Amino acid sequence: MSFLKGKPKPQVTWTKGGQPLDPKQASVRNSDSDTILFIRKAERKDSGTYEVSVKIDDLEDKAKIEIQIAERPGPPKGITLVDVWGFNAALEWIPPQDNGNAEITGYTVQKSDKKTGEWFTVHENYRQTNCTISDLIIGNAYFFRVFSENLCGRSETAATTKNPAVIKKPENTYKPPEYNDAALLEAPKFTQPPNDRTTTHGYSTKLVCSVRGTPKPKIVWMKNQMEIREDPKFRSLVNQGVCSLEIRRPSPFDGGVYTCKAVNSQGEATVDCRLNVKGKQKMYTLKL
Repeated sequence: MSFLKGKPKPQVTWTKGGQPLDPKQASVRNSDSDTILFIRKAERKDSGTYEVSVKIDDLEDKAKIEIQIAERPGPPKGITLVDVWGFNAALEWIPPQDNGNAEITGYTVQKSDKKTGEWFTVHENYRQTNCTISDLIIGNAYFFRVFSENLCGRSETAATTKNPAVIKKPENTYKPPEYNDAALLEAPKFTQPPNDRTTTHGYSTKLVCSVRGTPKPKIVWMKNQMEIREDPKFRSLVNQGVCSLEIRRPSPFDGGVYTCKAVNSQGEATVDCRLNVKGKQKMYTLKL
């Protein structure tokens, strides 16, 4: 629509690209105050530069109008599955041959698991013509498709990959590390020494320490540098490198310096602690 102003009544003329309008496609309605251009069933071929001329005698004024008839674009020309690695697939595609008479604003990228056949959108309004799709599931196979987009919307069809991208399970073969037997050997070493203890006559107590070494060390307990042999008063246990010596119902005679010695083919180590045994406290009853 254009508004008119002038006396006497102006003479109005419409042209397209400098040529008269096709009456089958467009018509004009003029009034005293305006002129209206009607385009019936607008098609892409109706796009172009329209010019309206207003003339009174020898005076003339003109105005130009740009009209762009756009529609949804066609799909990309083709799509290629470039590479598949790990949990990823790389895609490339060619822009559509038909852009719908409007700039391509982006692409919609979708994936479909071959098992379910359902499509899920990965990217929307994506500007580039290549992408990497990640977080795919091992053991599954995927198809991909891409739609073109312009100001009118998304293409009715899509470019789809012909062959699926198969996400294979990595073929990792475990190779146990090679160790030098000598590197595994270790002389005994105490990681936790026993603590000095004080106990009461008649109350059993326990001395505890921990040791490591390869091969497994032999444990020997000594009291005042004398090895403790078969004696029902003492019980020695070793469990996962934790060494304990239980002293049953000790008496003051059992006090002294206790030594734990660990021995293997690589050497030996010792740790000491002191045990004090107090005499029993006598109980007195006061008679009134």
